Amino acid sequence: MAIADFLEPAVKDYAEQAKATYSAPIDTSQFTGRGFVAGEDPLQTQAINLAQQGVGSYQPFLAAAQTAQQQGAGALGQAATAVGGLGAIQNQAANIAQGQAGMTGPQAYQPFMSPYQSQVIDATLAEYDKQGAAGSQAIKDQAVASGNFGGGREGAMLGQYESDRLADRAALQGSMLQQGFNQANQLAQQNFQNQGQLFGNQQNLFAMQNQQNLSNQGLAGAFGNQMNQQFGLSDFGRTGMGQDVSALGSLGAMRQGLSQAQLSADAQAAQTGAYEPYGRLSQYGNTLTGLAGGVAGSQYQDPRQSNPFQTALGTATGLAGLYGKIFR
Repeated sequence: MAIADFLEPAVKDYAEQAKATYSAPIDTSQFTGRGFVAGEDPLQTQAINLAQQGVGSYQPFLAAAQTAQQQGAGALGQAATAVGGLGAIQNQAANIAQGQAGMTGPQAYQPFMSPYQSQVIDATLAEYDKQGAAGSQAIKDQAVASGNFGGGREGAMLGQYESDRLADRAALQGSMLQQGFNQANQLAQQNFQNQGQLFGNQQNLFAMQNQQNLSNQGLAGAFGNQMNQQFGLSDFGRTGMGQDVSALGSLGAMRQGLSQAQLSADAQAAQTGAYEPYGRLSQYGNTLTGLAGGVAGSQYQDPRQSNPFQTALGTATGLAGLYGKIFR
């Protein structure tokens, strides 16, 4: 059955519109391409920069902590050395005190007596005896010269001389012994005083070393606290920076998602607008095919839910049906 005459102009118009529509290329750049991909959000950029700046930022704190640890170890080493020195000083002081205990009593001077004293005394007395013998011989010679040799006068003179000589000899010997004793006793007293002063010095040195030991221990504790503080600052800095980077990254991703949603909506709107002529053409063709009486037409589908090529193909199929009816 031929198509009604009144439809022929409309069908021809439809055909011309279809030809013009399908001849015009669709500018897909209106809804595709990188322009419809959300770029990096400024907060994401800030998070990246902050993360880059934070790389290795904790190193100074770790270096300071290591330095404090080394200094603390050195202070502890000095404290240990001081403790060892304290033991040695105590032993020396004990030896001095023990030595002092042996420097008292009536025989304390004996170690300081000259080992040559007896030799000196013996030599002196021998010389004295030699001179005494010469004196006795002079008295005898005088008695011989005066004709009194062997007489009572000579004997009395020799007896008095020998008595005086022996007394002087004993006094000389006692004086030398007393002199030796006095010197030895003076040396013993001086040594006792020196040992006492040395003991006092050792006690003072012990106190100083003990104070140094306590100071080093306190210093080691201070360095330990400083080390822990630096480690804490390092951990705090890394944790805080990580939280900042995470927060900025999350906010940036959220804003980037919103931007992407807007761009996607714009791209969908542009795509819908680009395929809008095909929709109108399809509706036009459906109307004509209905009037033509039973020719299957095309059903326009939103390009967001269908392939645009399939939509165009359906429209072309409807057009072919109309032409078939007209020129049958």
